[in-house]
Amino acid sequence: MSSTASSARGAGTRPARTGRRDYTGTVLGVLILAVLLFPLYWMVNIALQPAAALSEVRWLPQTLDLSNFRRAWESQAGNLLTSILVALGAVAVCLALAAPAAYALARFRLRGARPVVFGTLITQMVPGIVVANALYNAYVQLDLVNSYLGLILADASLGLPFTIILLRAFMVAIPEEVLEAGMVDGAGRWRVMLGIALPMSRNALITGGLFTFLFAWSDFLFALTLNTTDAVKPVTLGIYEYLGAHVGDWGAVMAVATLSSVPAAVLLVIAQRYVAAGISGGSIK
Repeated sequence: MSSTASSARGAGTRPARTGRRDYTGTVLGVLILAVLLFPLYWMVNIALQPAAALSEVRWLPQTLDLSNFRRAWESQAGNLLTSILVALGAVAVCLALAAPAAYALARFRLRGARPVVFGTLITQMVPGIVVANALYNAYVQLDLVNSYLGLILADASLGLPFTIILLRAFMVAIPEEVLEAGMVDGAGRWRVMLGIALPMSRNALITGGLFTFLFAWSDFLFALTLNTTDAVKPVTLGIYEYLGAHVGDWGAVMAVATLSSVPAAVLLVIAQRYVAAGISGGSIK
């Protein structure tokens, strides 16, 4: 009888303890999220205030002043368009090269496939300044300096190793019977890859494309090294020059930074479920 009563008391305390743990975890999660998002809030807060000095900035904007955004848009609209064109071009080039490379490494019995995959990982450890200097010397010979194509190819190389490895992880897990069924129906290697392997690796494609876009969108080193004129000026380079010219006008500077964050934030919100599935699926497989 006593053991039954003690069991009942223990069962009654477990939900209470679980509830307290859940509450504590929620509070900690909210605090961590607040710390992580505070720089973003402070950036938008400064951009919405007309004060020029940081000492005059309030914790909460008293009025919603959009004059900083108007000036930022007038000076950086062209640079934003340049960044969008370069980033989208880098995504197209990266996926066009990564898809067949990953398919070949995953489905063909190639000699030296493992060293190639390992070498792809090693390329991500090379310092960016080394790559930028090497590309500049080659671009001078190829007449690609100060060109959209040159910057697109350089930015595509930032996401290419990651995309190849991620796509290969998905394509290795595709059942061989599925691909053989397509070939029995008369499809060639290219058709099997385009019609079967890539659709089944959709999450990896979206994840690789998104990360390539983010790499290209935030690139500063290639933009600074491979461009010597204002013919091709991404928004990162525009912010750098804008900061030098308006070092005392932090409202305008933060407005430019806020505008440059919008495209990446929108893409992340739209593609977040595909990214989560792509990363977790590739790691599991």
